Amino acid sequence: MDNVNSDHTPDRQNGDRVKLNVGGKLFETTLSTIQSGGPDSLLYALSNRQSDEPNPIFIDRDPDVFSVLLSLLRSNRLPSTASRFSKQELADEALYYGIDSQLKSAMSPPPLQGIDASIVSTVRPAADALPSTFTASSDDGSLWIAHGGQISVYDWNLSHSVTVRTHLDNITSIRHVWSDVAAVGSDYSSGIHFYDLSSSRHVASAHWTDPSDPRIYRATVTAIADSPTTVFSSFVCPHKENSVLLIDKSTLQISSELGRQSGASSKNMAVGKLTWIPATGVVLGSAIAWGAFGYSGYVRMWDPRSGEVVWETNEPGSGRSARFGDSFADVDVDVDELTLFKICSKSGDIAMADLRNLGEDPWVYMEDKNPSMISSNGNNNGENKLIHCYKNQVFVGRGGSLEVWSGVREGRNGSCSEGLFRRNFVDRVEDSGRGAISRIDAGGNRLFVSREDVEGIEVWESSNLSGVVCVL
Repeated sequence: MDNVNSDHTPDRQNGDRVKLNVGGKLFETTLSTIQSGGPDSLLYALSNRQSDEPNPIFIDRDPDVFSVLLSLLRSNRLPSTASRFSKQELADEALYYGIDSQLKSAMSPPPLQGIDASIVSTVRPAADALPSTFTASSDDGSLWIAHGGQISVYDWNLSHSVTVRTHLDNITSIRHVWSDVAAVGSDYSSGIHFYDLSSSRHVASAHWTDPSDPRIYRATVTAIADSPTTVFSSFVCPHKENSVLLIDKSTLQISSELGRQSGASSKNMAVGKLTWIPATGVVLGSAIAWGAFGYSGYVRMWDPRSGEVVWETNEPGSGRSARFGDSFADVDVDVDELTLFKICSKSGDIAMADLRNLGEDPWVYMEDKNPSMISSNGNNNGENKLIHCYKNQVFVGRGGSLEVWSGVREGRNGSCSEGLFRRNFVDRVEDSGRGAISRIDAGGNRLFVSREDVEGIEVWESSNLSGVVCVL
């Protein structure tokens, strides 16, 4: 604590009134206000000092920033004068006074409603700014960006914290596995590697090896997911042999493997996207390839406890599930609603499947209930198509455009009718012209978007005036 005169206490001669001298400027407030920061805050501690001295406590800090924070304690909102200071200045002072949690709550964006989201900033690392991949924290919307062999860390208010140089030349997979620990992999270097970003320290590495099979060597990582106890990582060898490996979080060593396969066909290629589903305890993986004859791939679910495949589907194939020749271009899971979504490669149609009722043909193709939305079906063949589920919304990237699907209220009680969705553009025409979307992720109340050959990560947030949107 800097230059705090411990011989003085708040002046309580007028009931619960408190006087503070911050940087030479006198402030008068109430005991309940300065204690609202919580028992661990500096102001709470000062309020409990006992002395006969009537003089106000002197705190050698910036009085103008303190005025903003005092207003925050009074109303749980930031005043308009807060705009005079940077987010980092406010965060540093709030941390000093021990009220950083109150500031974080006040500065956090409102709940993410895709229909009302807009770009609020672009995060650009200082060096090697073309992102190779990134990941967002689901808790607070903090962001880790991999660019080349470096990882730049941005905290909950998207202020740069640190840039860590790894031993890899180019990171292509990254995942939060603990609050400060990232699991990373590269298409060009073998193994999965763990870095403590708070201390810029390499923690451990794990490699896929098999003494009985000399073909298993130099296996690289293609996808990473995790549960509270396990890191799941898809590995592939130079000759296409691949598997999903389970890594124990307590030892950071490989404990078992799921579904080793040869990779000789699209039905056996390495997993490109992994998702752990907490409600069922299963791991879902998908693999997609495209070439002269279009897209092909599979979706497969494993039970990590038994190592068995519990469900799978391959596309293209005969039957309505693949609508022959129109395989999926991407899939994702709404883990809260236990719903699997896919976007078709040719038509661009969106389909959904209930993970609790899977079968040979589980897909229900979603009907667009927004007549004002110009359909792009049949006109987007060859465009990048991505799908990402977050907070019961389905975000879809088609080339450079971004849209969201949300449920339609048609029930008597205002509930969402099953299978009926409204499709809306998230971006504007000028937004979609910046380049093809290469990755979508979300965390806290933010949506993050990267584009091919474009520096930086776009940050999307909803307006404080956003209305309530019913979603599936």
